[in-house]
Amino acid sequence: MKTLVASEIESYAQAHSMPESDVARTLREETQRTMEYAQMLVGPLEGAFLKMMAQLVGAKRVLEIGMFTGYSALCFAEAIPGDGRVVTCEIDESSAALGRKHFANSLHGKKIEIRLGPALETMRELAGPFDVIFIDADKINYLNYYHRALDLLSPTGVILIDNVLWDGDVLKQPPPDEKTAAIQELNRTVAGDPRVTAVLVTIRDGVLVIREKASV
Repeated sequence: MKTLVASEIESYAQAHSMPESDVARTLREETQRTMEYAQMLVGPLEGAFLKMMAQLVGAKRVLEIGMFTGYSALCFAEAIPGDGRVVTCEIDESSAALGRKHFANSLHGKKIEIRLGPALETMRELAGPFDVIFIDADKINYLNYYHRALDLLSPTGVILIDNVLWDGDVLKQPPPDEKTAAIQELNRTVAGDPRVTAVLVTIRDGVLVIREKASV
């Protein structure tokens, strides 16, 4: 992943944001040490942002599309009340297994429910509402995830979509590959969707923050 923000600026921002928990740090360090695609981890700064968003909307139910090793799921679990729930979707058992190991060491791990299998199938089976829906999975299906997320979102909830700058490749025309094209289509769709209001935040690889417009 390219560094879209200067590393010293990111480090400064991280140092002046809420710290990661000891369990989250241990999970992150093992992921970086052992996993081939460790760059998929959201990291401490984005993790703090996710926690803040969950706290701001008073989230009790969180849906995550794309768990990887569970760092972001743990961040959400730490941010919601004791009777809250994080439902997280993952297709890779080895990634989920690493997450489970660290969830067991957290007081908040019991709030996390892992659903293994294709996320779109899981989303079809779920009933809302969810207060936060975080999308960070296969990019080809981003638009499908977005449309289903709108069905599952609570009236005061928020959808967060990761990697929407895609290393800056979203600026390229024509798009260099299918994944870039899918992200470009998602960004256009959200920007033009009259049902929602959104802001694209330049944290890490870009996060779309989306809320439904209030009924007049």
